[in-house]
Amino acid sequence: MRDLLERLRFSPLLELVLLLAPATAAGAQQPISAPIVLHAARLLQVDTGSIVQPGEILVEGERIKAAGVSVDHPQGAKIIDLGDTTLLPGMIDAHVHLFLHPGAEDLQTVEESVPWRTILAEQAAKADLMAGFTAERDMGTEGAGSASTAVRDAIDRGIIPGPRLRVSANAIDILGGHEDANRFNPAQHVLSNADYANDAKQIVEVMREQRKEGADFTKIYETGPDQMIDGVLHTPYQYTEAELAAAVEEANRTGSFVGVHAMGEPGTLYAAQAGVASIDHATQLSDETMRLMKEKGIFAVPTFTIFEYFATHTGSQDQAAAEASMLDYKIAEFKRQVAAGVPFVVGSDVGPFPHGTQARELTLMVKYGMTPLAVLQADMINGSKLLRWDGQIGELRPGYYADIIAVPGNPLEDISVVEHVSFVMKNGVVVKP
Repeated sequence: MRDLLERLRFSPLLELVLLLAPATAAGAQQPISAPIVLHAARLLQVDTGSIVQPGEILVEGERIKAAGVSVDHPQGAKIIDLGDTTLLPGMIDAHVHLFLHPGAEDLQTVEESVPWRTILAEQAAKADLMAGFTAERDMGTEGAGSASTAVRDAIDRGIIPGPRLRVSANAIDILGGHEDANRFNPAQHVLSNADYANDAKQIVEVMREQRKEGADFTKIYETGPDQMIDGVLHTPYQYTEAELAAAVEEANRTGSFVGVHAMGEPGTLYAAQAGVASIDHATQLSDETMRLMKEKGIFAVPTFTIFEYFATHTGSQDQAAAEASMLDYKIAEFKRQVAAGVPFVVGSDVGPFPHGTQARELTLMVKYGMTPLAVLQADMINGSKLLRWDGQIGELRPGYYADIIAVPGNPLEDISVVEHVSFVMKNGVVVKP
Protein backbone atom coordinates (compact mmCIF):
# COMPACT_ATOMS: atom_id res chain seq x y z
CA MET A 1 0.00 0.00 0.00
CA ARG A 2 2.84 2.37 0.89
CA ASP A 3 4.44 1.73 -2.51
CA LEU A 4 1.15 2.59 -4.21
CA LEU A 5 0.85 5.88 -2.28
CA GLU A 6 4.42 6.76 -3.16
CA ARG A 7 3.74 6.16 -6.84
CA LEU A 8 0.57 8.28 -6.73
CA ARG A 9 2.46 11.02 -4.95
CA PHE A 10 4.58 11.57 -8.04
CA SER A 11 1.90 10.70 -10.60
CA PRO A 12 1.42 13.34 -13.35
CA LEU A 13 -2.32 12.60 -13.27
CA LEU A 14 -2.48 13.35 -9.54
CA GLU A 15 -0.50 16.55 -10.05
CA LEU A 16 -3.01 17.63 -12.72
CA VAL A 17 -5.96 16.86 -10.45
CA LEU A 18 -4.40 18.83 -7.58
CA LEU A 19 -3.57 21.71 -9.93
CA LEU A 20 -7.12 21.92 -11.25
CA ALA A 21 -8.85 21.46 -7.91
CA PRO A 22 -8.50 25.08 -6.70
CA ALA A 23 -9.63 26.43 -10.08
CA THR A 24 -12.61 24.09 -10.11
CA ALA A 25 -13.59 25.08 -6.61
CA ALA A 26 -13.24 28.75 -7.49
CA GLY A 27 -15.37 28.24 -10.59
CA ALA A 28 -18.08 26.60 -8.53
CA GLN A 29 -18.15 29.55 -6.14
CA GLN A 30 -18.31 32.46 -8.58
CA PRO A 31 -19.44 35.61 -6.72
CA ILE A 32 -22.94 36.75 -7.55
CA SER A 33 -22.90 40.12 -9.34
CA ALA A 34 -24.04 43.06 -7.27
CA PRO A 35 -27.61 44.29 -7.74
CA ILE A 36 -28.07 47.13 -10.23
CA VAL A 37 -30.47 50.05 -9.88
CA LEU A 38 -31.36 51.90 -13.09
CA HIS A 39 -32.66 55.45 -12.63
CA ALA A 40 -34.14 57.59 -15.41
CA ALA A 41 -36.49 60.52 -15.84
CA ARG A 42 -39.26 58.22 -17.09
CA LEU A 43 -40.30 54.59 -17.27
CA LEU A 44 -42.98 53.31 -19.66
CA GLN A 45 -45.30 50.51 -18.59
CA VAL A 46 -46.00 49.21 -22.09
CA ASP A 47 -49.12 47.20 -21.24
CA THR A 48 -51.03 50.22 -19.87
CA GLY A 49 -49.20 53.07 -21.60
CA SER A 50 -48.61 54.79 -18.27
CA ILE A 51 -45.46 56.87 -17.83
CA VAL A 52 -43.83 56.66 -14.39
CA GLN A 53 -41.80 59.74 -13.44
CA PRO A 54 -39.09 59.24 -12.38
CA GLY A 55 -38.53 55.58 -13.11
CA GLU A 56 -36.34 53.03 -11.40
CA ILE A 57 -35.63 49.33 -11.96
CA LEU A 58 -33.89 46.99 -9.54
CA VAL A 59 -32.04 44.20 -11.33
CA GLU A 60 -30.75 41.16 -9.47
CA GLY A 61 -28.85 38.66 -11.57
CA GLU A 62 -30.53 38.21 -14.94
CA ARG A 63 -34.02 39.30 -13.87
CA ILE A 64 -35.99 42.35 -12.81
CA LYS A 65 -36.63 42.44 -9.07
CA ALA A 66 -38.77 45.60 -8.97
CA ALA A 67 -39.81 48.54 -11.16
CA GLY A 68 -41.60 51.80 -10.38
CA VAL A 69 -41.13 55.37 -9.21
CA SER A 70 -38.58 54.17 -6.68
CA VAL A 71 -37.17 50.78 -5.72
CA ASP A 72 -35.03 49.46 -2.91
CA HIS A 73 -31.34 50.31 -3.14
CA PRO A 74 -29.68 47.25 -1.59
CA GLN A 75 -26.34 47.70 0.12
CA GLY A 76 -23.58 47.43 -2.44
CA ALA A 77 -25.92 47.97 -5.39
CA LYS A 78 -24.53 49.69 -8.48
CA ILE A 79 -26.56 52.82 -9.27
CA ILE A 80 -26.75 53.83 -12.95
CA ASP A 81 -28.31 57.25 -13.54
CA LEU A 82 -29.47 57.49 -17.16
CA GLY A 83 -30.66 61.09 -16.91
CA ASP A 84 -33.37 62.48 -19.18
CA THR A 85 -34.31 59.19 -20.80
CA THR A 86 -37.21 56.75 -20.81
CA LEU A 87 -36.72 53.15 -19.70
CA LEU A 88 -38.35 50.56 -21.99
CA PRO A 89 -38.25 46.79 -22.45
CA GLY A 90 -35.76 45.71 -25.09
CA MET A 91 -37.19 45.88 -28.60
CA ILE A 92 -38.09 42.77 -30.59
CA ASP A 93 -37.60 42.36 -34.35
CA ALA A 94 -39.69 39.42 -35.48
CA HIS A 95 -38.35 39.33 -39.05
CA VAL A 96 -34.59 39.52 -39.54
CA HIS A 97 -32.00 37.92 -41.80
CA LEU A 98 -28.70 37.77 -39.92
CA PHE A 99 -27.08 36.02 -42.89
CA LEU A 100 -27.80 38.81 -45.39
CA HIS A 101 -26.18 42.20 -45.88
CA PRO A 102 -26.76 45.08 -48.33
CA GLY A 103 -25.80 44.23 -51.89
CA ALA A 104 -26.79 41.71 -54.54
CA GLU A 105 -28.77 39.23 -52.45
CA ASP A 106 -28.68 36.41 -54.99
CA LEU A 107 -24.96 36.79 -55.60
CA GLN A 108 -23.89 36.96 -51.95
CA THR A 109 -25.61 33.64 -51.26
CA VAL A 110 -23.69 32.05 -54.14
CA GLU A 111 -20.30 33.78 -53.93
CA GLU A 112 -19.79 33.90 -50.15
CA SER A 113 -19.01 30.76 -48.17
CA VAL A 114 -21.17 29.70 -45.25
CA PRO A 115 -18.27 30.19 -42.77
CA TRP A 116 -17.79 33.75 -44.04
CA ARG A 117 -21.52 34.46 -43.91
CA THR A 118 -21.60 33.12 -40.35
CA ILE A 119 -18.91 35.59 -39.33
CA LEU A 120 -20.95 38.40 -40.89
CA ALA A 121 -24.05 37.09 -39.09
CA GLU A 122 -22.20 37.38 -35.80
CA GLN A 123 -21.46 41.03 -36.56
CA ALA A 124 -25.08 41.61 -37.60
CA ALA A 125 -26.34 40.17 -34.32
CA LYS A 126 -24.08 42.51 -32.38
CA ALA A 127 -25.23 45.54 -34.39
CA ASP A 128 -28.89 44.69 -33.76
CA LEU A 129 -28.27 44.29 -30.03
CA MET A 130 -26.47 47.63 -29.83
CA ALA A 131 -29.49 49.22 -31.52
CA GLY A 132 -31.71 48.01 -28.68
CA PHE A 133 -33.08 44.75 -30.13
CA THR A 134 -32.68 42.20 -27.36
CA ALA A 135 -34.77 39.49 -29.04
CA GLU A 136 -35.22 38.53 -32.69
CA ARG A 137 -36.67 35.90 -35.02
CA ASP A 138 -34.33 34.93 -37.85
CA MET A 139 -36.53 34.20 -40.86
CA GLY A 140 -34.18 32.06 -42.89
CA THR A 141 -30.45 31.89 -43.51
CA GLU A 142 -30.96 32.15 -47.28
CA GLY A 143 -28.91 29.10 -48.21
CA ALA A 144 -26.73 28.83 -45.09
CA GLY A 145 -28.78 25.94 -43.71
CA SER A 146 -28.64 25.46 -39.96
CA ALA A 147 -25.72 27.84 -39.42
CA SER A 148 -28.12 30.09 -37.53
CA THR A 149 -28.33 27.50 -34.76
CA ALA A 150 -24.61 27.96 -34.14
CA VAL A 151 -25.03 31.74 -33.85
CA ARG A 152 -28.00 31.30 -31.50
CA ASP A 153 -26.13 28.82 -29.32
CA ALA A 154 -22.98 30.95 -29.19
CA ILE A 155 -25.07 33.91 -28.02
CA ASP A 156 -26.85 31.80 -25.41
CA ARG A 157 -23.50 30.59 -24.05
CA GLY A 158 -22.09 34.10 -23.85
CA ILE A 159 -19.41 33.49 -26.49
CA ILE A 160 -20.62 36.31 -28.74
CA PRO A 161 -22.96 39.27 -28.11
CA GLY A 162 -26.40 39.32 -29.68
CA PRO A 163 -30.14 39.17 -29.10
CA ARG A 164 -31.88 36.07 -27.79
CA LEU A 165 -32.94 34.27 -30.97
CA ARG A 166 -35.58 32.06 -32.48
CA VAL A 167 -34.18 30.60 -35.70
CA SER A 168 -35.68 28.71 -38.64
CA ALA A 169 -32.53 27.56 -40.53
CA ASN A 170 -33.43 27.64 -44.26
CA ALA A 171 -36.95 28.56 -45.30
CA ILE A 172 -39.07 26.01 -47.19
CA ASP A 173 -39.93 26.62 -50.85
CA ILE A 174 -41.27 24.79 -53.93
CA LEU A 175 -39.10 23.90 -56.91
CA GLY A 176 -38.87 27.08 -58.99
CA GLY A 177 -40.39 29.06 -56.14
CA HIS A 178 -39.77 32.46 -54.60
CA GLU A 179 -36.21 31.80 -53.39
CA ASP A 180 -35.06 29.26 -55.97
CA ALA A 181 -32.09 30.18 -58.17
CA ASN A 182 -34.37 31.03 -61.09
CA ARG A 183 -32.17 33.70 -62.65
CA PHE A 184 -29.13 31.48 -63.11
CA ASN A 185 -28.16 29.07 -65.89
CA PRO A 186 -29.98 25.81 -65.00
CA ALA A 187 -27.01 23.81 -66.31
CA GLN A 188 -24.93 25.20 -63.44
CA HIS A 189 -27.31 23.67 -60.87
CA VAL A 190 -27.09 26.67 -58.55
CA LEU A 191 -28.63 25.74 -55.23
CA SER A 192 -31.82 27.31 -53.95
CA ASN A 193 -31.67 29.70 -51.01
CA ALA A 194 -34.36 27.54 -49.38
CA ASP A 195 -35.08 23.85 -48.81
CA TYR A 196 -37.28 22.20 -51.45
CA ALA A 197 -40.64 20.69 -50.55
CA ASN A 198 -43.30 20.18 -53.23
CA ASP A 199 -46.13 18.63 -51.23
CA ALA A 200 -47.32 18.07 -47.67
CA LYS A 201 -45.28 14.90 -47.18
CA GLN A 202 -42.07 16.62 -48.25
CA ILE A 203 -42.85 19.66 -46.09
CA VAL A 204 -43.08 17.45 -43.00
CA GLU A 205 -39.87 15.62 -43.93
CA VAL A 206 -37.97 18.89 -44.31
CA MET A 207 -39.41 20.23 -41.05
CA ARG A 208 -38.19 17.15 -39.20
CA GLU A 209 -34.71 17.46 -40.68
CA GLN A 210 -34.56 21.15 -39.75
CA ARG A 211 -35.79 20.37 -36.26
CA LYS A 212 -33.04 17.76 -35.93
CA GLU A 213 -30.51 20.43 -36.89
CA GLY A 214 -31.79 22.80 -34.20
CA ALA A 215 -34.47 24.98 -35.80
CA ASP A 216 -36.91 26.60 -33.36
CA PHE A 217 -39.72 27.11 -35.88
CA THR A 218 -40.52 26.79 -39.59
CA LYS A 219 -40.49 29.56 -42.20
CA ILE A 220 -42.40 28.83 -45.43
CA TYR A 221 -42.56 30.83 -48.66
CA GLU A 222 -46.24 30.93 -49.59
CA THR A 223 -46.32 33.51 -52.42
CA GLY A 224 -44.26 34.90 -55.25
CA PRO A 225 -43.22 36.33 -57.62
CA ASP A 226 -45.08 39.62 -57.10
CA GLN A 227 -46.48 41.92 -59.77
CA MET A 228 -48.39 45.17 -59.70
CA ILE A 229 -50.97 45.13 -62.52
CA ASP A 230 -53.19 48.20 -62.96
CA GLY A 231 -52.42 49.25 -59.41
CA VAL A 232 -53.31 45.89 -57.83
CA LEU A 233 -50.95 43.28 -56.37
CA HIS A 234 -50.91 39.86 -58.03
CA THR A 235 -48.87 37.05 -56.48
CA PRO A 236 -49.36 33.31 -57.09
CA TYR A 237 -49.64 30.98 -54.11
CA GLN A 238 -47.15 28.15 -53.63
CA TYR A 239 -48.90 25.81 -51.19
CA THR A 240 -52.56 24.95 -50.72
CA GLU A 241 -54.39 25.41 -47.45
CA ALA A 242 -54.17 21.64 -46.84
CA GLU A 243 -50.40 21.62 -47.36
CA LEU A 244 -49.92 24.53 -44.97
CA ALA A 245 -52.24 22.84 -42.47
CA ALA A 246 -49.99 19.77 -42.54
CA ALA A 247 -47.05 22.00 -41.66
CA VAL A 248 -48.96 23.62 -38.81
CA GLU A 249 -50.01 20.21 -37.48
CA GLU A 250 -46.40 19.01 -37.54
CA ALA A 251 -45.22 22.17 -35.79
CA ASN A 252 -47.90 21.79 -33.13
CA ARG A 253 -46.77 18.22 -32.54
CA THR A 254 -43.35 19.45 -31.44
CA GLY A 255 -44.50 22.60 -29.66
CA SER A 256 -43.25 24.80 -32.49
CA PHE A 257 -44.92 27.17 -34.95
CA VAL A 258 -45.00 28.26 -38.60
CA GLY A 259 -44.43 31.72 -40.03
CA VAL A 260 -45.06 32.38 -43.71
CA HIS A 261 -43.81 34.82 -46.30
CA ALA A 262 -47.14 35.76 -47.85
CA MET A 263 -47.62 38.97 -49.79
CA GLY A 264 -51.19 38.63 -51.00
CA GLU A 265 -54.30 36.65 -51.87
CA PRO A 266 -55.10 33.83 -52.10
CA GLY A 267 -51.92 32.71 -50.32
CA THR A 268 -52.60 34.91 -47.33
CA LEU A 269 -56.08 33.39 -47.01
CA TYR A 270 -54.71 29.85 -47.20
CA ALA A 271 -52.19 30.72 -44.48
CA ALA A 272 -54.91 32.11 -42.22
CA GLN A 273 -57.15 29.10 -42.81
CA ALA A 274 -54.27 26.79 -41.93
CA GLY A 275 -53.65 28.62 -38.66
CA VAL A 276 -50.06 29.79 -39.07
CA ALA A 277 -48.55 31.94 -36.30
CA SER A 278 -47.69 34.93 -38.50
CA ILE A 279 -48.22 36.24 -42.01
CA ASP A 280 -45.13 38.21 -42.90
CA HIS A 281 -45.27 41.17 -45.32
CA ALA A 282 -49.09 40.82 -45.42
CA THR A 283 -49.38 43.45 -48.15
CA GLN A 284 -52.80 42.27 -49.35
CA LEU A 285 -55.36 40.79 -46.95
CA SER A 286 -58.98 40.15 -47.89
CA ASP A 287 -61.82 40.83 -45.47
CA GLU A 288 -62.12 37.10 -44.81
CA THR A 289 -58.39 36.76 -44.19
CA MET A 290 -58.46 39.63 -41.71
CA ARG A 291 -61.48 38.12 -39.97
CA LEU A 292 -59.68 34.81 -39.55
CA MET A 293 -56.50 36.49 -38.32
CA LYS A 294 -58.46 38.33 -35.62
CA GLU A 295 -60.37 35.18 -34.69
CA LYS A 296 -57.27 32.96 -34.49
CA GLY A 297 -54.81 35.54 -33.16
CA ILE A 298 -52.59 35.36 -36.26
CA PHE A 299 -50.13 38.23 -36.39
CA ALA A 300 -49.40 40.39 -39.44
CA VAL A 301 -45.77 41.51 -39.74
CA PRO A 302 -45.77 44.43 -42.22
CA THR A 303 -41.98 44.91 -42.83
CA PHE A 304 -42.29 48.47 -44.16
CA THR A 305 -38.60 49.27 -43.85
CA ILE A 306 -37.47 46.86 -46.54
CA PHE A 307 -40.07 48.25 -48.96
CA GLU A 308 -38.94 51.81 -48.25
CA TYR A 309 -35.31 50.79 -48.70
CA PHE A 310 -35.88 49.10 -52.05
CA ALA A 311 -37.91 52.08 -53.28
CA THR A 312 -34.87 54.33 -52.75
CA HIS A 313 -31.99 51.90 -53.46
CA THR A 314 -32.63 50.41 -56.89
CA GLY A 315 -30.58 50.22 -60.04
CA SER A 316 -32.94 52.06 -62.40
CA GLN A 317 -35.76 54.59 -62.45
CA ASP A 318 -38.18 51.91 -63.66
CA GLN A 319 -37.31 49.67 -60.70
CA ALA A 320 -37.64 52.60 -58.31
CA ALA A 321 -41.08 53.44 -59.74
CA ALA A 322 -42.24 49.83 -59.41
CA GLU A 323 -41.04 49.63 -55.79
CA ALA A 324 -42.66 52.98 -54.98
CA SER A 325 -45.94 51.77 -56.46
CA MET A 326 -45.78 48.63 -54.33
CA LEU A 327 -45.09 50.71 -51.20
CA ASP A 328 -48.02 53.05 -51.92
CA TYR A 329 -50.32 50.06 -52.33
CA LYS A 330 -49.01 48.53 -49.14
CA ILE A 331 -49.63 51.73 -47.16
CA ALA A 332 -53.24 51.92 -48.31
CA GLU A 333 -53.83 48.25 -47.46
CA PHE A 334 -52.17 48.70 -44.06
CA LYS A 335 -54.63 51.43 -43.17
CA ARG A 336 -57.45 48.97 -43.91
CA GLN A 337 -55.81 46.37 -41.70
CA VAL A 338 -55.41 48.82 -38.81
CA ALA A 339 -59.07 49.85 -39.12
CA ALA A 340 -60.11 46.18 -39.15
CA GLY A 341 -58.24 45.44 -35.92
CA VAL A 342 -55.72 42.97 -37.32
CA PRO A 343 -53.15 42.03 -34.63
CA PHE A 344 -49.63 43.20 -35.50
CA VAL A 345 -46.05 42.35 -34.63
CA VAL A 346 -43.05 44.48 -35.59
CA GLY A 347 -40.58 42.98 -38.08
CA SER A 348 -38.30 44.87 -40.44
CA ASP A 349 -36.77 42.26 -42.83
CA VAL A 350 -33.35 43.74 -41.99
CA GLY A 351 -30.41 42.21 -43.82
CA PRO A 352 -30.76 43.59 -47.33
CA PHE A 353 -30.52 46.97 -45.56
CA PRO A 354 -27.97 47.61 -42.76
CA HIS A 355 -28.34 45.79 -39.49
CA GLY A 356 -28.78 48.05 -36.49
CA THR A 357 -30.98 50.54 -38.36
CA GLN A 358 -34.29 48.66 -38.22
CA ALA A 359 -35.95 50.70 -35.45
CA ARG A 360 -37.13 52.72 -38.44
CA GLU A 361 -39.89 50.10 -38.68
CA LEU A 362 -41.63 51.45 -35.58
CA THR A 363 -41.47 54.99 -36.96
CA LEU A 364 -43.04 53.91 -40.25
CA MET A 365 -45.86 51.97 -38.60
CA VAL A 366 -46.80 55.13 -36.70
CA LYS A 367 -46.43 57.24 -39.83
CA TYR A 368 -48.85 55.00 -41.72
CA GLY A 369 -51.63 54.76 -39.16
CA MET A 370 -50.88 53.29 -35.74
CA THR A 371 -50.41 55.15 -32.46
CA PRO A 372 -46.98 55.07 -30.79
CA LEU A 373 -48.33 53.01 -27.89
CA ALA A 374 -50.01 50.52 -30.23
CA VAL A 375 -46.74 50.03 -32.10
CA LEU A 376 -44.75 49.56 -28.89
CA GLN A 377 -47.31 47.01 -27.71
CA ALA A 378 -47.14 45.25 -31.09
CA ASP A 379 -43.37 45.15 -30.82
CA MET A 380 -42.86 44.14 -27.21
CA ILE A 381 -46.02 42.40 -25.99
CA ASN A 382 -47.20 40.77 -29.24
CA GLY A 383 -43.60 40.13 -30.27
CA SER A 384 -42.91 38.20 -27.07
CA LYS A 385 -46.03 36.11 -27.68
CA LEU A 386 -45.05 35.28 -31.26
CA LEU A 387 -41.54 34.28 -30.19
CA ARG A 388 -43.00 32.19 -27.34
CA TRP A 389 -41.30 34.28 -24.65
CA ASP A 390 -44.43 35.91 -23.24
CA GLY A 391 -44.19 36.22 -19.47
CA GLN A 392 -40.40 36.38 -19.85
CA ILE A 393 -39.66 39.49 -21.92
CA GLY A 394 -41.51 42.47 -23.39
CA GLU A 395 -42.50 44.21 -20.14
CA LEU A 396 -40.73 45.77 -17.16
CA ARG A 397 -42.17 43.44 -14.54
CA PRO A 398 -40.69 41.61 -11.55
CA GLY A 399 -39.50 38.16 -12.60
CA TYR A 400 -39.03 39.06 -16.26
CA TYR A 401 -35.60 38.92 -17.86
CA ALA A 402 -33.74 42.20 -17.45
CA ASP A 403 -33.80 43.13 -21.14
CA ILE A 404 -33.96 46.92 -20.83
CA ILE A 405 -33.18 49.91 -23.04
CA ALA A 406 -33.19 53.67 -22.56
CA VAL A 407 -34.17 56.23 -25.21
CA PRO A 408 -34.05 60.04 -25.17
CA GLY A 409 -37.32 61.87 -24.66
CA ASN A 410 -40.75 60.28 -24.56
CA PRO A 411 -41.58 57.62 -27.21
CA LEU A 412 -45.31 58.21 -26.77
CA GLU A 413 -44.77 61.76 -28.03
CA ASP A 414 -42.13 60.96 -30.65
CA ILE A 415 -41.73 57.30 -31.58
CA SER A 416 -38.57 58.04 -33.59
CA VAL A 417 -36.56 58.25 -30.34
CA VAL A 418 -36.35 54.44 -30.48
CA GLU A 419 -33.93 54.96 -33.37
CA HIS A 420 -31.50 56.53 -30.88
CA VAL A 421 -31.07 53.99 -28.11
CA SER A 422 -28.47 55.16 -25.60
CA PHE A 423 -28.43 52.25 -23.14
CA VAL A 424 -28.90 48.50 -23.57
CA MET A 425 -29.07 45.79 -20.93
CA LYS A 426 -29.67 42.16 -21.85
CA ASN A 427 -30.13 39.43 -19.29
CA GLY A 428 -29.04 41.80 -16.52
CA VAL A 429 -25.74 42.65 -18.23
CA VAL A 430 -25.02 46.17 -19.50
CA VAL A 431 -23.91 45.92 -23.13
CA LYS A 432 -24.21 49.59 -24.11
CA PRO A 433 -22.63 52.01 -23.41
